[in-house]
Amino acid sequence: MIIKKFQAKTEEEATSAARREMGDNVVIMSVRNVKKKGLFSFLKKPVVEITVGMEEETERPVSSVFSDIAKQSINRGMTGAPKTVFSKDIILDDEPKKEEGKTEKVIEQRLDSLQSLLEKQFIKNQEKEEFSSPSEEDSSVAFLKLIYNTLIENEVAEKYANELLDDIGKIDTQKASVDLILGNIYQKMILKFGQPVTIPLGLEKQRVIFFIGPTGVGKTTTIAKLASQLCVNHKKKIVLLTTDTYRIAAAEQLKTYAGILNVPFRVIYTEDEMMVAIKDYADYDYILVDTAGHSQHNSDQKDAMAHFLRSVDDTVDKDTYLVVSATTKYRDLLAIADAYSEFTDYKLIFTKLDETTTLGNLFNLCMHTGASMSYITTGQSVPDDIEVFSPQSTVKQLLGGK
Repeated sequence: MIIKKFQAKTEEEATSAARREMGDNVVIMSVRNVKKKGLFSFLKKPVVEITVGMEEETERPVSSVFSDIAKQSINRGMTGAPKTVFSKDIILDDEPKKEEGKTEKVIEQRLDSLQSLLEKQFIKNQEKEEFSSPSEEDSSVAFLKLIYNTLIENEVAEKYANELLDDIGKIDTQKASVDLILGNIYQKMILKFGQPVTIPLGLEKQRVIFFIGPTGVGKTTTIAKLASQLCVNHKKKIVLLTTDTYRIAAAEQLKTYAGILNVPFRVIYTEDEMMVAIKDYADYDYILVDTAGHSQHNSDQKDAMAHFLRSVDDTVDKDTYLVVSATTKYRDLLAIADAYSEFTDYKLIFTKLDETTTLGNLFNLCMHTGASMSYITTGQSVPDDIEVFSPQSTVKQLLGGK
């Protein structure tokens, strides 16, 4: 794991500097405003400091003992949790340096009250049983089990929870502490989510954006939210199309939104009509296309959608977003994602986060598909209840934070 900090006038400039030095695969771990020090510092404008992380190409030698002990403990179940001492600094690397100490405080702020919540649970478990002089290794294993159980309670699939344990098994057993465990899992999960990929605002040519997904997940409302942001906030010229000729209500709903935004709207029945619409609206920035929701088991509907997606030629840029609900059962989510993966690549939009208390499916589907996260929605209000996916906030919730 490589952790570095970059400062600039804006977050965008700091991010650009980080990517120039470390590559495009860096993940932003935290962002904060920093006041300059020294004489007349009150006259100087604050700068933005970002902390970024990136996986190293090669890992350090694996200490499998720790991982084996953790797995054995989880498999057989521990009789309780031993006493331990929680320090206040999150250790982010196996060989911390002075500069990294500052970074640790930043990450700890991101974790907010997460460690204290886990500590309370740890002490609660401890009161149930009495132990005699537990070793430091036992304490680490017990804390790891607590985190594992927290992930499972938040419906992270056992497969991915176990993979996180394997990653922690690469930490030197003798140096492992609860802070080291928590900091490493937090970072690993953020890096696995990756940076969200959203609709780009700097366009070189027209962009056609398809929204696909099953019925009932809020696809049309999500399109209306994004259309409102592009049109009102960013002053972009947009067109709304729908290929959903199965549900008249969905087409009417999108038509209503188009009328409110005062943007063109058209129902598309064939691939040829799609190409005609693209040419007719060639001077528009974005064409947002609502598609018919269908069962992942319906081969005819899948083929029809695949033809629509392929009808867009190389004269325009094309994006596809798979819209799914966070309340959908895990197995059904996998089946849906696999069905659409058969004919297109996509980015993920999760809806209805306000209707669930667990976010494990976000992590599960991201890991299963390898697709980038983009947006989440948290209600029906247009255009307010949508935001860019935050890996930091989501991981904190998955680990027991609020």
